[in-house]
Amino acid sequence: MIYDVIIIGSGPGGYVCAIRCGQLGLKTAMIEKYDALGGTCLNVGCIPSKAVLESSEHYHNAKEKFAAHGIHLDNLQINLSEMIAHKADVVKKTGDGVKYLMRKNKVDVFYGVGSFLSATKIRVTAVDGKQTDLETVRVVIATGSKPSSLPGVTIDKKRIISSTEALVLQEVPKHLIVIGGGVIGMELGSVYARIGAKVTVVEYMEQILATMDKSLGKELQKPLSKLGFSFHFNHKVTGATNQGDKVVVTAENKAGEQVSFEGDYCLMAIGRKPYTAGLNMEAIGIAIEKGGRIAVDENFRTNVANIYAIGDVIRGPMLAHKASEEGVYVAEQFAGLRPHLNYLSIPNIVYTWPEVASVGHTEEELIANGVDYKIGSFPFTANARARMNMDTAGFIKVLVHSQTDEILGIHMIGPRVADIVGEAALAMYDRCTASGVANVVHGHPTFYESLKEACLVATGKGAIHF
Repeated sequence: MIYDVIIIGSGPGGYVCAIRCGQLGLKTAMIEKYDALGGTCLNVGCIPSKAVLESSEHYHNAKEKFAAHGIHLDNLQINLSEMIAHKADVVKKTGDGVKYLMRKNKVDVFYGVGSFLSATKIRVTAVDGKQTDLETVRVVIATGSKPSSLPGVTIDKKRIISSTEALVLQEVPKHLIVIGGGVIGMELGSVYARIGAKVTVVEYMEQILATMDKSLGKELQKPLSKLGFSFHFNHKVTGATNQGDKVVVTAENKAGEQVSFEGDYCLMAIGRKPYTAGLNMEAIGIAIEKGGRIAVDENFRTNVANIYAIGDVIRGPMLAHKASEEGVYVAEQFAGLRPHLNYLSIPNIVYTWPEVASVGHTEEELIANGVDYKIGSFPFTANARARMNMDTAGFIKVLVHSQTDEILGIHMIGPRVADIVGEAALAMYDRCTASGVANVVHGHPTFYESLKEACLVATGKGAIHF
């Protein structure tokens, strides 16, 4: 049997690509190294991390906010093992859903390591050593990424851990040292800070969330500090050692002085790197870029004509929804359609509380490119729904072109902005103006009407409620 498409990797890029290929009538197979589908996102990334974030948020709200609503709880407790069990149940049910979708769309699934014998032949080696050779017209590499580390720091999975181990801890850390002030560190640090851990962030850059609009990281630092975070910026980590029941992290500060931090766990959270081990790509000459990324053209084709790559193994932000849309793109391309993908309309979301979300250009990018822009901003302190929920931290900031009024970027931090950014992404995709969004009737009282207010400010009319 010769497949139309073989996809290596079953994460949100791979399995979505497989589904769309199946829907389009392409004979499709998917290869997965592990015994569970869904990749990092479903099993040890997006889904489980958001599950424990949600659980810890419920606990924090019960502890800090319920009394103001007239709800009084005696002997409030957190059971970490039950929280982890809930997370595992969410993961299992979501994984079962992916398996069902493979059957529904007639995708053949092979478990094992996929490696190239040639550009059209793939060998699958199962855990028991059994080998199955498959033949195909096209291949899509969607093998994702794995946690990065630093020179002098070895992730031992005991005291010095990655996000994977942080999701299955059997105790609440007394003092969690987080290396890295990016999304992973802030999310998982929030989980444990809410349930009693002291959290220390050691960051090389001058602020957290350094790749996003700078106003967002500065604003998020305020509520995280109230939660118990301490931050050490402009610090270069030089080592981390497991000393039994504690971890010592060493670093060099901005002044060049050697400093150290001591805790019982250290979370390495400096990001992720492409994972292509075992593919045997060198056998067929697939080109690799700096950082281990697979080189692709604008249609995700590698230098080997019938082989494509998507998701974390190629350039661009390592986002599950980016990988999924790239998977749809290549599938539709294979079927002769003309898909379109606009990277500027892909949102970036941080699931701390308050949530952080962004789409389009940052203010720093506009300044660097000499773009003449205006800002419209609206604070959640002026939002009635936010006051009801006692969630008034944050704002929505809209960047618009000074001459055309076209929206160039929308950046927000506040309650449920992970959902509000959907409207912002649509506005970016359709190249809407601030006036256009401001003219849309938004429900009241809602969180998302703050986007309308920010757009009113950007047009020069001024906000109604501030």
